[in-house]
Amino acid sequence: MGFERQEDFGTPAVKSDEMVSLTIDGREVTVPAGTSVMRAAAEIGGQIPKLCATDNMKAFGSCRLCLVEIDGARGTPASCTTPVMPGMNVHTQTPRLEKLRKGVMELYISDHPLDCLTCSANNDCELQDAAAQVGLRDVRYGFEGENHLGLATDFSNPYFDFDPSKCIVCSRCVRACDEVQGTFALTIDGRGFGSKVSAGQVEDNFLGSECVSCGACVQACPTATLQEKSVKAIGKPERAVVTTCAYCGVGCTFRAEMRGEQLVRMVPWKDGKANRGHSCVKGRFAYGYANHRERILNPMIRESIDQPWREVSWDEAISYTAARLNQIKAESGARALGGITSSRCTNEEAYLVQKLVRGGFGSNNVDTCARVCHSPTGFGLSTTFGTSAGTQDFDSVMDSDVILVIGANPTDAHPVFGSRMKRRLRQGAKLIVIDPRRIDLVRSPHIEAAYHLPLQPGTNVAVMTSLAHVIVTEGLADEKFIRERCDWDEYQDWARFVSDERHSPETLEAVTRVPAQDLREAARLFATGGNGAIYYGLGVTEHSQGSSTVMAIANLAMATGNIGRRGVGVNPLRGQNNVQGSCDMGSFPHELSGYRHISDAATRKLFEDDWGVTLDPEPGLRIPNMLDAAVDGSFRAIYIQGEDILQSDPDTKHVAAGLAAMDCVIVHDLFLNETANYAHIFLPGSTFLEKDGTFTNAERRIQPVRKVMEPANGYGDWEVTQLLANEMGLNWTYTHPSQILDEIARLTPTFAGVSWERLDREGSLQWPVNEKFPEGAPIMHVDGFVRGKGKFVVTEYVPTDEKSGPRFPLLLTTGRILSQYNVGAQTRRTDNVLWHKEDLLEMHPSDAENRGLKTDDWAKLTSRSGETTLRVLVTDRVAPGVVYTTFHHPATQANVVTTDFSDWATNCPEYKVTAVQVMPSNGPSEWQEDYNEQAERSRRIVQAEPAE
Repeated sequence: MGFERQEDFGTPAVKSDEMVSLTIDGREVTVPAGTSVMRAAAEIGGQIPKLCATDNMKAFGSCRLCLVEIDGARGTPASCTTPVMPGMNVHTQTPRLEKLRKGVMELYISDHPLDCLTCSANNDCELQDAAAQVGLRDVRYGFEGENHLGLATDFSNPYFDFDPSKCIVCSRCVRACDEVQGTFALTIDGRGFGSKVSAGQVEDNFLGSECVSCGACVQACPTATLQEKSVKAIGKPERAVVTTCAYCGVGCTFRAEMRGEQLVRMVPWKDGKANRGHSCVKGRFAYGYANHRERILNPMIRESIDQPWREVSWDEAISYTAARLNQIKAESGARALGGITSSRCTNEEAYLVQKLVRGGFGSNNVDTCARVCHSPTGFGLSTTFGTSAGTQDFDSVMDSDVILVIGANPTDAHPVFGSRMKRRLRQGAKLIVIDPRRIDLVRSPHIEAAYHLPLQPGTNVAVMTSLAHVIVTEGLADEKFIRERCDWDEYQDWARFVSDERHSPETLEAVTRVPAQDLREAARLFATGGNGAIYYGLGVTEHSQGSSTVMAIANLAMATGNIGRRGVGVNPLRGQNNVQGSCDMGSFPHELSGYRHISDAATRKLFEDDWGVTLDPEPGLRIPNMLDAAVDGSFRAIYIQGEDILQSDPDTKHVAAGLAAMDCVIVHDLFLNETANYAHIFLPGSTFLEKDGTFTNAERRIQPVRKVMEPANGYGDWEVTQLLANEMGLNWTYTHPSQILDEIARLTPTFAGVSWERLDREGSLQWPVNEKFPEGAPIMHVDGFVRGKGKFVVTEYVPTDEKSGPRFPLLLTTGRILSQYNVGAQTRRTDNVLWHKEDLLEMHPSDAENRGLKTDDWAKLTSRSGETTLRVLVTDRVAPGVVYTTFHHPATQANVVTTDFSDWATNCPEYKVTAVQVMPSNGPSEWQEDYNEQAERSRRIVQAEPAE
């Protein structure tokens, strides 16, 4: 794809069944009623000059460049704010309009420096284009821009500059911050020629303001006022490739704009159905890790983990790796080997890793990071609905009337979707937040939750059952839906269970700490408020009752009839970019792709015939079981692609013991991560910018990932896995990931209609894509549940074994922050560290005062499993008795204090409930000091000798 700007229609598209025909410049056009004249003209290739108008924001009508004449109408109305009417005859270019537009443009240019030749936006500037469109050749007025010349450029933001001397006060940046992002960080100060954009107070700069660096203002700016530093440094891009972001589960589509092999900027793609042209600070700006000095580009091996690394060639690394695996397999059998697929890599790469483990290693010992995040989603939704995924597309939230958010923080963890949710809330939808912490959605500019239920960590099931109790006992259940769509006998059993007085909000208030009246009113709102949608995250799944809570959520949705149409549904907000896809690809030890059990002979035969191997019918080991077996001596080798289990998995000491006990740990990644401290073989990975393939986001949307630049390490990750497979005798012959996708489609019913060619043509598809759903399925369970009748499951509240007490009186819960991603391997190697230099421990003022702690003090965080130290942030965002931290920085190693308790059905760890004590400290714990010393020793590298 060459470098052209994506077409801008000036005003947003309108949805209407009524169509209107009119004539513009002698050409007839038919558009939906409510469409602007500007957009109608653009639909037939017309270009009405504009500056304040852009098609991802409401019409503003301030620049007066887009004036038109309409037969029978007075004056010259602005085309952006004038809706089409039947039979309208519009003229976009007349002598009168020509004179008016030139006059308007002269005023703009008189207040703008004419340094176009040296301006970084030269040839990429809408003001320049508009001047050419109106035919402006000279300016009669003197330069009035002295107002702006005294304003210094704001260089504070690490990714873009604000040069007020170039500002034409079109308000597009302010409107983008308000309408698209919903942060309301920018404003216009002053009047007339003295007007200027301001990031809050006079003394505020962009870095110190409420700006979240999403880039919406930069994208909206028609001049060089707001511009990426990278454009200034490198120059205007020369080509662009559309690809998919590799951060969170939203799956934003971007134009990667290139100059040679240098990435100049990432621009959100307006046709991206997940992000609709919006972005966050990570996807838009935090791509610098791809060229970070710490990235490993050559394979490395070592005999034992106390030795330094030795750089080797790819041939030697692959040969050595295969020999070690074959030796261990010969000595201890196939079940002594296993692998972990990556939720950061593509579908095709995850598929190949599980294929290598099953077909090459000979066992089903394969797992993925979903084990420690959303495995309860798969189990719970599969049990109740019959499919292991969310029910809606992201656009569906715009039809919701009541939104229930439980255990999720969309504005930090899924910010682009969070912005869309906030837009719907500003339009009038009601919000219920169930979270022990006051997340931003509870109260931020122009939105406020109707109810915030700050539950005691670990009591999710009790709260959901209480909500159901109110809905059933007050006769608010949707009996018609239940009788038609669900198993009526199971519903009656469930209804009797939840109706029991022991499940009333009043009885459970002592357990949940949620005021009974608030809970009753929230239940009534959800049941009677119209379309009710439930969004949940790791605050639901990462509990010992994670699967039970997912099923309780499904019960609530079915009981209120909120399944099977737009604006409703059960929506897990997946954490990593391809965690949905890695699960779809058969990364669990008991399932092949498409969630079909390994014990099913017919399914197994399908794969055996295609792969030419014999598969073990017994499910393999999950990640925690692999570590247990390693300590026991029966599990000896693991291939880990793109995951850092030492930092991300619970009970760090247990993970370290398991890795240390293995004879062959293979890490395939970008950096020497924490897990690599215990590795014997390091295979350099490739970034999403360096490969082709597909990701599947949280709404089941399969999207193409396109190679933007050549892999700095020499190979895409799928190629490395194939090299290893072939060295082990598997004879794979893939030459492009499209062939792997064809195999996935051949063997996976939900992907049957997916192909690289089709994705390239259509942009994205939401599985299932097959004979029944040839165009995909944005909304699931429309006419009936995948399993047939919806299944109500009794979910008894079982208190976690992890309880606070005299030794450990506080409860720790963990989460993410906007600027960082997961274990921080990527974002910590970008300027995003400016916003989050270290993990902090949030404490309520009363808890901090009781311990003599203030903000920025060092504190020791201790649990039954271990201890670490970190700085304190005193805040009332957390309730008394609850403390909170992030897990983005390895120096903290927050998971050294989390326990080995896990979900009863899936082994998903109970990250969200850890009994702890917090006390003043002078600095790092002994464990941290030992760990840092070991990590430093482990990262020594002996450079390869040059070939003769």
